[in-house]
Amino acid sequence: MQEITLREEFIKLGQALKAAGLVGSGVDAKMVIADGKVKVNGEVEYQRGKKLRAGDIVSYNGEEIKINDN
Repeated sequence: MQEITLREEFIKLGQALKAAGLVGSGVDAKMVIADGKVKVNGEVEYQRGKKLRAGDIVSYNGEEIKINDN
């Protein structure tokens, strides 16, 4: 499981996927989210701008990202 430490109050879903290296670009993030391939805390998420906060878990393509507080 990869971990992302917040620098601010939240990080957007598309940014988190890019920061973790799970997608190559914002366009790629937009497509996989729109296709329903990304889950946040076990639920399919379709909003690229979904605000992730400490404790959230993102799942995509067999990988997981945990969002940590700064």
